[in-house]
Amino acid sequence: MASSRDRQRKLARAKLDRQMARRAAATRRRRQIQAGVGVFLVLAVIVAGSAWALGAFDSEPEQTAAAEETCIWTPQDAAVNTNLKDVGTPATTDLPTEGTRAMTVTTNQGAPITAELNLTSSPCAAASIAHLASRSFYDNTQCHEITTEGALRCGDPSGTGLGGPSYSFYDEDVPSVPSASPSASPAPGQPPTYPKGTVAMISNPPGSNGSQFLIFFKDFTTTDPKYPVIGKVTGGLDVVEKIGALPTVDNGTGAQVRPKSDVVIQSLTVGEPTTGAAPSPSSTSAPASSPSAG
Repeated sequence: MASSRDRQRKLARAKLDRQMARRAAATRRRRQIQAGVGVFLVLAVIVAGSAWALGAFDSEPEQTAAAEETCIWTPQDAAVNTNLKDVGTPATTDLPTEGTRAMTVTTNQGAPITAELNLTSSPCAAASIAHLASRSFYDNTQCHEITTEGALRCGDPSGTGLGGPSYSFYDEDVPSVPSASPSASPAPGQPPTYPKGTVAMISNPPGSNGSQFLIFFKDFTTTDPKYPVIGKVTGGLDVVEKIGALPTVDNGTGAQVRPKSDVVIQSLTVGEPTTGAAPSPSSTSAPASSPSAG
């Protein structure tokens, strides 16, 4: 029979063998894991390299970038100029920039005056007038001046020439003219800068357009144009000519330009955009007239 010492040796030996076996198994598992990780890293590098080569990491343009602004509306302080009226501002983006919009001006002087606003050359002016018309800004206001240049001036609710909305915008389509002669006179044979029937913005100072506009009832030629063209009359030009022939009185500044009889815009509306050909700003032909109702 084995002594107790021999049995202890055998038990210790068996324990050591089991420990060695476990260590060997752990070593094999560790090596397998390391080998697997190595293969994974190699594959990851290969995949990433292929994706890079194919442009997968190229920066994409931001889909949520702000849309480009078509028009910028500059705030005006109604506290400084009490003739201004706050009716909000038009949109700055997604505005129509091609075709025309029909404008209808109904006055107390006869048949409605119709015009086409040119969206191609004057999208901001058209957007502004459409916005103001939608707020009834022009309704029951007076055309307060018959200018010495041959135009009817409208669009100022205050009737002072200083009124408008609480924003302004820059000129868009001021006509270009040939170089002035030494005498500052128009060149011989030069077509009118503003043909009869032209619709244009007017502001004080120039370039700070708001709501006021001109409708020319006769040709006007100048070597220093200041009024941006926004469209042309398509009907009722005879009504504009009749208004242009009204007697005038002092407007309070010593200028005999206010119509002696009130010329009231009963309503002004602007239609939806159309994609037809826009009127040419340089056209010299007179628009068709519609019969007068008054």
